[in-house]
Formats: sequence, structure tokens, C-alpha cells
Amino acid sequence: MLNRRLLLWLFLMSLFSSYVSGSQEITTDESKSIQDIAQIVERSIRAEAENGFARRGAHAKAHGCVKAQFRVLPLPDELSLGIFSEAREYPAWIRFSNGAEKVQDDSVGDGRGMAIKLMHVDRSPSGTQDFVMLNHPVFFVRNAADYVEFQKALAIDNPVKFFFPDINPLHFRLHELGIVMAIRSKKVNNPLDAQYWSATPYRFSDSAMKFSTRPCNRTAPALSTDTSSANYLRQNMQAHLDREEACFDFMVQLRKRAAEMPVEDPTIEWSEKDSPFITVAKITIPAQRFNTPEQLKFCEDLTFSPWHAIPEHEPLGGINRVRKVVYEISSRIRHELNRASERESSGF
Repeated sequence: MLNRRLLLWLFLMSLFSSYVSGSQEITTDESKSIQDIAQIVERSIRAEAENGFARRGAHAKAHGCVKAQFRVLPLPDELSLGIFSEAREYPAWIRFSNGAEKVQDDSVGDGRGMAIKLMHVDRSPSGTQDFVMLNHPVFFVRNAADYVEFQKALAIDNPVKFFFPDINPLHFRLHELGIVMAIRSKKVNNPLDAQYWSATPYRFSDSAMKFSTRPCNRTAPALSTDTSSANYLRQNMQAHLDREEACFDFMVQLRKRAAEMPVEDPTIEWSEKDSPFITVAKITIPAQRFNTPEQLKFCEDLTFSPWHAIPEHEPLGGINRVRKVVYEISSRIRHELNRASERESSGF
């Protein structure tokens, strides 16, 4: 009995040590979980496409894609790495979207996404550097195994089952439910006036980072607060850009404390007290007309992925490993079904 207890203690301590170290750790069943997720996502996209158009497996509804400039600032040596190694400008496309896997009215509580695609990036296999974000600091799924259960719940149109899989309170996912409720309760009137976060971590050369975009300090134009239109977020974006440009600070948060800043659990927020966000670039979105059939079609055909990245900013953690497969399948299947090219196009 003593030996069994000792072995159990050692096993639990090894798990705890892995957690507090914050290092990447791939579980033995992760590969199988990712395969299961990929199959569920593909079936879902094909089923939705029977309505006439194949959409992304997540962030299905775009508010629009806008042209932008991403200007890297002069930085100290600690921050002069990868994309941020020199002060320069990149042309960029930015897609704003709802988070759900289905198209729904903007009045429905949902996460809002901001995905940035820097063009003409050397040493990236795609030729781009994509920064994918949500308007909340953390994600609501911990790992690949949980993501399987989340996708299964979506497949039967019963997401509540993910949070309450059975009657055993020990199986309830109350922490995750709290995150979803916080995301759904956020009021966004204009996607150009919201803050966005990566939620998941990425390499910062030999270290790790999270990143965020925050609207620049300025007075935003007064826009309609009428939320009765199904597409009021797109309409307010266009009304904003009809009048003036928009801008964001692009910020990074460096991983300073391994125990408190885990890599494998994106439901844990990295404390800004321990490591504040630092502005490393400025994003300018000039006044423009994006709400046209041609540009909306171009927006649908674009592919964004956290894995469109140079080696210094490779995605980290299990959820990002899930995303690698899911985003690739989502892009391939929807382009195939829509008879569209998967080729990256600058559009500039």
C-alpha cells in the first residue's frame, strides 16, 4: 500500500511540476483528439455548405476586411525580435468577425474577432504573418481533449452539454462557463473601438508572448446605437471609415513567470501586474469603402491561421496545435466547396 501511495504521489507531483513549469507538454492522446476534432469540423462545414455556401468552422460571419498599415516602432534590444526586429511598415489585411461557427444576428451575445494578416513577410511559409485575436484575454477551452467534447456538443446543437456533461458536479466546467458568459456579455457597438487579445501564447524567439490590440487614444465618431439590424457591426464599421481612419496599438506581453503564466492552459490570464503589455507597433486603417460585394467576396476567400508565422513567433500550446489542423482543414474544405483559390493574395 505504501508503494502504491508513493507512486501515486510521484505521479501527481510530476503532473503538478509540468503544470507549474509552464513548458509545452503534448499528452499521449492529443494526436487522437486532434484527429477527432478535424473530422467533426469537416462534417460540420460540409453539412452547412448544403445551404449553398461553405463557411469557416469558427468566426463564420465577417463584418468585413479592411486594408491597413502595420508600422513596427523603433524598439529596445529586448523587444527587437522576429517581426519586430526593425522599424518598418507592412501592408496588411484585417478581418473583423463574430466568433460563432454559424452566421447569426450581431445582437446575439458572441465573441468578436480581429485577425491581422501582414503581407510580404520573409521566412514565413505562407509569405504572411497572421495575428488572430478575440475580444477577451483568455480562451474557454483548456486542451485538445476538452475541445473534442466542445465540438461534440456543438455538433448536436447543445453547447451547454460541454459545461455540464453529466450530473456529477466534479465534471462541471464552471471556470470555462464563466469565461463564455463574460465573452457573451460584452457590448460591442463598433469593432474598431474594441480591444482584442491573442488568448493563446506564441514564441518570442526563445521566450513566449501574448499580444493584444487596443484602439488608439482618440475620440471615436458618434455612431448609431441601434442594434435592430442583423449587421449593425458592419454598418457601424463602414460609417466610421466613411468619416475617418481608425488606429490600434499592437502590444506584446512577455512571459516573465512560468508558474503564473502557463503555456498549456489558455483559460489562465497572464497578469499585467507581473508583465504589462508593451506597444511595439501601430496599426492604421485609413478611411475606405470596404462594404462592397467584391471586397466581401475577397474577405471570404482569405485564409487566416496562427500558423502563418515566422519561426520566432510559432504558436505554442495544445489549443494552437489543435488550430493548426482545424484551420488547415477548414480552409481547404471551404475553398474546395466554394470553388475558390486557396492562394494567398495581397489585393494591394
